[in-house]
Amino acid sequence: MNKFKYYFVLLLAGIAIVSCNKSDDDEVVVVPLRDYTEQYKADNDSIVKYLKTNYIEEVNANFDIKITKIPAGGTQVSIWDQTDYPLQTRDVYNDGITYTVYYLSLRQGTGAAPCNYDRISTAYTGYLLDGTQFDSSNGLARTFDLDGAGTNGVFVDGWKEIFPKFKTGTSFTSSDGVVTYDNFGAGVMFLPSGLAYYGEATDGIKAYSPLVFTFKLFNIARLDHDFDGVFDFQEDINNDGYVYDFRDTVKYPNPPATLIDDTDGDGIADFLDADDDGDGFTTFYEITKPTGQIGWGVKDGQSFNYGISTYYPWDSIVDNPTTPNTDETEPRGIPRRPTGDLTDPAKAESATNPRKYIDADYLEPTRLRIHLDKTYPYKKQ
Repeated sequence: MNKFKYYFVLLLAGIAIVSCNKSDDDEVVVVPLRDYTEQYKADNDSIVKYLKTNYIEEVNANFDIKITKIPAGGTQVSIWDQTDYPLQTRDVYNDGITYTVYYLSLRQGTGAAPCNYDRISTAYTGYLLDGTQFDSSNGLARTFDLDGAGTNGVFVDGWKEIFPKFKTGTSFTSSDGVVTYDNFGAGVMFLPSGLAYYGEATDGIKAYSPLVFTFKLFNIARLDHDFDGVFDFQEDINNDGYVYDFRDTVKYPNPPATLIDDTDGDGIADFLDADDDGDGFTTFYEITKPTGQIGWGVKDGQSFNYGISTYYPWDSIVDNPTTPNTDETEPRGIPRRPTGDLTDPAKAESATNPRKYIDADYLEPTRLRIHLDKTYPYKKQ
């Protein structure tokens, strides 16, 4: 009987211990994120150490790069000190701080550079600083939206900061559909965790891990996030290659004025603003062609092709010779405020007495296009 009571007490104690642990396991422990400034200091120290203790063992003819740790007593020249592919940096404002991001340009590329909200086609491989590979496209091109949207969105902020420093190349499609790329941009980026996954552990990557990506930029697709007929990269007013949505005041509490692309100062960047100049006329409306100036018509008494689009392109467009069944010609781009003769020279310029457009209004390279000019269309009197 005493033994039974003894074992019964042990059983109850065991149940209590298990129940207590289960209760503890079920509780969600919220661990606050580390301070971005302090974590960046630690990440930068780790990246600099990596750059000073690893070397470029090989860059082959296809711009595949092999990075190897310098052995004890080794005389190899570190990534930090080598001059074949000089180490470059870009300052990135994110999370309320300014990161210095290191990257290598193995080849810049010969085509067009994406802006940080475009869609890219890239081959890449991702590594931890200890050399562990955690992801790869296995040399094949994969498509990503740099803005992070959709199922193919990029959630590593460093990608959208470094890819615009490179350009696409050329491509050739064989008769069996195989695409071959050449002259593409290729490089390596070394990202602090704040521009990677930060406090999130994912796919073999521990929280707060700096990451290394080798990559090739094959192709880009231009996007138009506000659907106003003007591509995002064309709404980069300061021409730095980047646009930002600074309405996210948590991520961007005090953005530098030099990064802001907001013509009317309403707090909405042009690439997200339906009315870029704040004049009460939508951009979509302002770049719409007048009735009768679509396709073939008459100009100055002569037959004239105004182009097939309902909307002015940013600049004039020549026909694409690879599409013989379609004439893409658009001889005029988005115009500036007209500078020709007044309809009635005896009266003041107004909505009822406008100036006439001249060819230079559509073609002059430095013109202020009407969707960015709040003085036009004319205000009704």
